[in-house]
Amino acid sequence: MSLNKVPTAEQIKLVPKAVLHDHLDGGLRPATIIELANEVGYDKLPTNDPTKLADWFEESCNSGSLVRYLETFSHTIAVMQTKSAIARVAREAVIDLANENVVYAEIRGAPELFTEKGLSIDQVIEATNEGYRQGEAEAKKLGKIIRVESLLCALRQNQNAQLVAEKVVKYRDQRVVGFDIAGPEDGFPPTNQLETFEYLRKENAHFTIHAGEAYGLPSIWEAIQRCGTERIGHGVRIIDDIDFKVNPPKLGRLSSYVRDRRIPLELCPTSNLQTGAAKTYKEHPIGTLAKLRFRVTLNTDNRLMSRTSMTHEMNQCVKSFGWTFLDLQRVTVNALKSAFIPFEERLAIIETQVKPEYLKISSAN
Repeated sequence: MSLNKVPTAEQIKLVPKAVLHDHLDGGLRPATIIELANEVGYDKLPTNDPTKLADWFEESCNSGSLVRYLETFSHTIAVMQTKSAIARVAREAVIDLANENVVYAEIRGAPELFTEKGLSIDQVIEATNEGYRQGEAEAKKLGKIIRVESLLCALRQNQNAQLVAEKVVKYRDQRVVGFDIAGPEDGFPPTNQLETFEYLRKENAHFTIHAGEAYGLPSIWEAIQRCGTERIGHGVRIIDDIDFKVNPPKLGRLSSYVRDRRIPLELCPTSNLQTGAAKTYKEHPIGTLAKLRFRVTLNTDNRLMSRTSMTHEMNQCVKSFGWTFLDLQRVTVNALKSAFIPFEERLAIIETQVKPEYLKISSAN
């Protein structure tokens, strides 16, 4: 019965969390950006004050334009062109997530972005994974247990999807658990890389696709029906295929398929507000989609650009939709059910690190 209570802000900090959609180059600490910029002689930052830099990233990303949002990454990418910098950013990302009680995370990055100064894609992948392992070990010393896996992104506007997919297969026994395709949706449909998705399926490799964020239902349909994606990165525009003029709401063919097949939606509400998918948190479709029992997962997308965290996202869902411990547990379990690790390993995290902790925290006075 205690799971039906509305949690306090302090309790939300303590509950275990899982995140599937978090970009490595979108989650740097502002102070780290400044330090790395000084190390490599990068002089294009708008300010060298960490607080003001955090303000600048957030304000620049509140434009309502996905294109402008993506432009802010030029600074983070510029300071991540060495193995030591990549490993540091990866290590700090794990520690930051662990400190808010994230027990499982899949962090994604596009390795081609970090080869401008001579690193190979293999070196980027290996440095990233080295940083994740360092972060896990450091978190453990702090009493935090977190597991972090890597997703490799290709950029839909470029021609490297097949190469990146082959790296997913090469490194899949070295904690690279899947493939993603990101970048501008409009004008770059996922079917442009259809052969790559066929290759991934042939190799029994996992993949997700950014779709239904800046572009509408056709993007989601292509990702699922033409490309065979297992999850949808964002997918917020699936709400457009639901008729709310009738009660109860009537799902269209595509939205019914997504819900009935339990296709996970990697929803990132704060990020979606910045790119114009919704005007306010209360208007974000995640509340409605959760009520309609889609397989909703809650995510951060880019913690730096959105000045967010999993704790913040959960707080906003509780404030906006009246979510209880049970609702928070459900999105966490949804994420773990949808993770790209073996079934028994997902189940072990749910049964040992999630469900018992929710019961313990929700029962506390």
